[in-house]
Amino acid sequence: MSLSDIPGAVPEPGLIGARQANALAEPTTRVRPLWISGVVLVNLGINAAFFGPLQVLLGQQAEHFDPGQKEAILALVTGAGAAVSLVANPLVGAFSDRTTSRFGRRVPWVVVGAILGAAALIGLAGAPNVAVMTLLWCLVQAGCNGAYAAITATIPDRVPVPQRATVGGLAATGQTLGILLGAVIAAVVTGNFALGYIACAAALLAGVVMYLFKSDDVPLPAGDRPPLNWTEFLVSFVRPLRHPDFAWAWITRMLVNIGNHMVTLYLLFFLGDAVRLKETTGLEPAFGVLVLTGLYAVFLIITSVLGGRLSDRMGKRKPLVIASSAIIALASLILAFAPTWIGAIVGASVLGIGFGAYLAVDTALITQVLPHAVDRGKDLGVINIANSLPQVIAPVLAWPFISLWGGYVSLYVAAAVIGLLGAVFVVKIKGVD
Repeated sequence: MSLSDIPGAVPEPGLIGARQANALAEPTTRVRPLWISGVVLVNLGINAAFFGPLQVLLGQQAEHFDPGQKEAILALVTGAGAAVSLVANPLVGAFSDRTTSRFGRRVPWVVVGAILGAAALIGLAGAPNVAVMTLLWCLVQAGCNGAYAAITATIPDRVPVPQRATVGGLAATGQTLGILLGAVIAAVVTGNFALGYIACAAALLAGVVMYLFKSDDVPLPAGDRPPLNWTEFLVSFVRPLRHPDFAWAWITRMLVNIGNHMVTLYLLFFLGDAVRLKETTGLEPAFGVLVLTGLYAVFLIITSVLGGRLSDRMGKRKPLVIASSAIIALASLILAFAPTWIGAIVGASVLGIGFGAYLAVDTALITQVLPHAVDRGKDLGVINIANSLPQVIAPVLAWPFISLWGGYVSLYVAAAVIGLLGAVFVVKIKGVD
């Protein structure tokens, strides 16, 4: 078999040969539960390291530095970190495509990313000011996004198309359990954000262990790696967007994620300032975040698994992506017009139902619109910008809504409208049903 025989692959000098085809061929053998478990645990560790800080710890640290400017500090720190992730994710994805380690193309980047992220989280525990806090969070984003880019690329590397939505759903389960673990850590440390950062670092490192021993990562022979032309390399990050299906998939994921981040970014402050959770129920807002995250996680896990299996059996992706995007928008409207503890519980549950199905099915859809097999890691890194860019855009959009344009009601209505646009644009994708 040559590279020209691989669906979606473009032959390049030096990339022809049976050994190369083994690394780039469209997979046909179903992956085993142990391999899937390793991928799930990596996703769990990465998301615990992301969302423990994003949901609670960074907010508490911002309040520690300046209670009167906590929203602005949180927007600065999360926006700067997300800007770093815009570069780190596609760049590491591209370099992992070219990596010739005997351990495989993806494993070295998972390891290095986890170590860097963990070290920066430990540093955050002792950050003396906002500047150092911002720098260290940027390093966390660089390390975790590098690991995420590599582990995401393993799905089109190893999982056949008829199994992808199922595996995507299970990977989403790992992401959700990581989010839940991050919230549990934040609640257990009860305001001791330094201890919370250390616990998140431990979860990140522990999450990669099983994958390291069962990665089945196929090495890329050094002699078959193409020469590096920096001009061509940089241009290649833009080129996938010339493919209409890829571009529309990117746009729809970005819009849905902007809406989702606008809902979740200020959840801690929403419970404290709008719901007034402490006054009305006696519960601390951080504990409220844990409860809501738990409900969100339960429903997300159920619908990600069921939605993924249903999509694989139907052989269709777009109808489920559209339906799940509409459900996500409904969750935002519930929070907008029922800013109570009961309303928050219902909204979080509905959000979990919608986002679980969305993550499973959209992951499978995206792997089917990748332009070239040889660039899977890079192209998925470009797709992952649609996960990271909303972390920059959402704080910029959210802050004026909260401060100037009607508060949390207008914020969550805007989030619903943006998410619905994502559902509308899915119909533009022509190469996937």
